[in-house]
Amino acid sequence: MANKQNLEKLAVDLFNINAVKFGEFMTKSGIKSPVYFDLRVIVSYPEVMELITDLLYDLALKDDQYDHVCGVPYTALPIATLLGVKARKSMLMRRKEAKAYGTKKMIEGHFKKGDSCLIIEDVVTSGSSILETVSDLKREGLVANQAVIILDREQNGKQNLAANGVYIKSLFTMSEILKILVDNQKITKQMSIDVINYLNDVKAPASVPVVDRIILPYEKRAELAVNPVAKQLFTIMATKKSNLCLSVDLTSSIDILDLLEKVGEHVCLVKTHIDIIEDFSDNFVTQLKQLAQRFNFLILEDRKFADIGHTVSLQYSKGIYKIGEWADCVTSHSLPGDGILKALNNAMDCANRGVFLLAEMSSADNLITPDYTEATVKMAAKYPEAIVGFVCQNKKTFNEPGFIQLTPGVQLESSKDELGQVYNTPEKVILENGADVVVVGRGIVAAKSPETQAVIYKDTLWKCYMKRISGKLE
Repeated sequence: MANKQNLEKLAVDLFNINAVKFGEFMTKSGIKSPVYFDLRVIVSYPEVMELITDLLYDLALKDDQYDHVCGVPYTALPIATLLGVKARKSMLMRRKEAKAYGTKKMIEGHFKKGDSCLIIEDVVTSGSSILETVSDLKREGLVANQAVIILDREQNGKQNLAANGVYIKSLFTMSEILKILVDNQKITKQMSIDVINYLNDVKAPASVPVVDRIILPYEKRAELAVNPVAKQLFTIMATKKSNLCLSVDLTSSIDILDLLEKVGEHVCLVKTHIDIIEDFSDNFVTQLKQLAQRFNFLILEDRKFADIGHTVSLQYSKGIYKIGEWADCVTSHSLPGDGILKALNNAMDCANRGVFLLAEMSSADNLITPDYTEATVKMAAKYPEAIVGFVCQNKKTFNEPGFIQLTPGVQLESSKDELGQVYNTPEKVILENGADVVVVGRGIVAAKSPETQAVIYKDTLWKCYMKRISGKLE
């Protein structure tokens, strides 16, 4: 009885402090709603915070055993903090984005693999925010399949979560809170009927099961790729057991061809800077394509297009290099806006060409910001048929498993050159940072025996990949 009275008191309190609003609102999942639940205001009301904490504790933590609690950022973090203190449970904190410094962790706190974690959330509409949190917790080896929430809007979120193996307990459903507000003369019966009719008519879209690209094998990701070059590159990597991209930054075409004769069988991708070759000729291109076919690797021209769309389409297809005729894929900045992708998409035969979009750089003190990176990924989503993947340094840059993460700046030992290029180890870029294809240049090109060094890199990188998809990252 006490809990029933407290639930009724909480519903009325939430209305009185304007945490439950009626009007016309847009939810995170893109659904227009006549009612909105804004829990952010409760941090200004200690009595309400305490009541919520007590009710959630009785609902989910009093009898059930969990090692940790974790609030969905950011609204649920204060509630999770109070619950952790009340239940004497360790709290974990999930970041929405990784730090660009320090440990770069997504999950903060002390835990060990196999620990169980109860997720705390305020409101569920589609369940997408909980699924994002589940994905990050599971990536760290935690068991996360239970959540406790304040309000279930009854718009398929509970069903979506259950379909993904996550089960929730809620203090209220929307129908229950509406009834309390009507009984206490806070809203009219007609308003309640209008909201319930809306809830019955408008459901959140089904949440797609979370697919972690980091632990998905290349063969599976090839099936999910939209761009044919991405499909082909995934397949080559799986077939050759190589995720090594060689950057042939040499100025002599003869030296490049001689090098590829020695190491071509060990690489999946060859990256060129065609405009630094001093003796460029059509014959060089012909021989390069023949080597690519013989050794089964693809060619990436690292052109880093960065002009207006019309100019880029000419740079891609015209001039002395005629890049579009021989390069399987190219790199491009997103700085000019999506006109550059539209131009490349129109200029390319997307049946056998593609773009790596530059989302991050490996040089120290580069000017790319997290907002720029996020905008780049969103831009790519408009042209999935043209995108092979992203040049980036962070596994959180994108989630789509059909795209490829190309990461430069790799040597067997961490270092930094005199021009600010930062080199990371194979273990760091693949296991920690999520690289799919790793670019190595001087570590092989400048070696006394490029072939021997290529084999070392190939084997080291592949072992890291195999360890990653096994999920055994200890």
